[in-house]
Amino acid sequence: MSQYPYPLLKPPSFCWDRSAASVEPKVNEWIQTLDPLSAEQPDWSRYDAALLGVPLSRSSISASAASENPDALRRAWKYFTTYNLDYEEDLSTLNVVDLGDVRQHVTDIAKCHDNIRQAMKAMRTYHPGVLPISLGGDHSITAMLVKGWKDVHPTERIGILQLDTHFDLRDLADNGPSNGTPIRNLLESGTVRGEDVHNIGLHGFFNARSLKLYADQAGVRYTTLRQARRQGIEVTIQQALDELARKVDTIYLTVDMDVLDIAYGPGAPASTPGGMRTDELFEAVYTAGRHDKVKAMDLVCLDPFKDRGEATVKAGVHVLLSFLTGFKQRERK
Repeated sequence: MSQYPYPLLKPPSFCWDRSAASVEPKVNEWIQTLDPLSAEQPDWSRYDAALLGVPLSRSSISASAASENPDALRRAWKYFTTYNLDYEEDLSTLNVVDLGDVRQHVTDIAKCHDNIRQAMKAMRTYHPGVLPISLGGDHSITAMLVKGWKDVHPTERIGILQLDTHFDLRDLADNGPSNGTPIRNLLESGTVRGEDVHNIGLHGFFNARSLKLYADQAGVRYTTLRQARRQGIEVTIQQALDELARKVDTIYLTVDMDVLDIAYGPGAPASTPGGMRTDELFEAVYTAGRHDKVKAMDLVCLDPFKDRGEATVKAGVHVLLSFLTGFKQRERK
């Protein structure tokens, strides 16, 4: 562990010069990186949250360059300040570090997935007090990240709060560990229980009846977007969090950017008409960020090559910052 910061990671391929950071920094001037040449172990007690790039999209069912998303998000940081006017909250007092990217194999998806699992194990082993936020990548990475968490915390009961247009319960025998299977992967491996999964955002004609029946049989909890809008997004998220918190030790938040309506998320390969608006998604992740049991997050399925005017990439950065706004406010609840 004397090297940067552990063997399966490499420094981000793109990072900003922060030598001229201002008193009121932009996000690109605020988020820190580690020195890849330093032989010293970082003082992890200084950090509140750690960003991990997971540039994998070979396991996506649909053609996707989601592997390019971590760097696209990093490049888009320049558009944002650390001050959130909606909540009068400045994130600059948080210490957030960009760990770089999980190394990926050129052709071996199983190796890529194992590296992702090992990266989460390392994060939970060497700096368990630092909140991990993973920037994917396709949705297959979620199963590996949650399994990595479980490897280090085998007695913990883990709940999943999933914001998604899809169940992601496809049969692994047909699809392998793809972006259509992460929740089923976690259920069939015994990593999580069906009743500890809450999926919010499903809608329309984009899920097969057989997957709905599987969800019912497995006990998966789900709320369609129509139902969530009727009772309010914030209320729906809070209810799911409160129900999970009564049962589980840790809540893992996974945000599939295809939960956005295609008008708001054109860069999500599987985005559809009838999805969430960006303001609804920002409210959802902010609410999740405020909850003490939400201890990890990922953002997946964003292809910057399909994006228009960086609309979805900018929305992805806003999701990250909205979640961190809620996280920062935990201490004042």
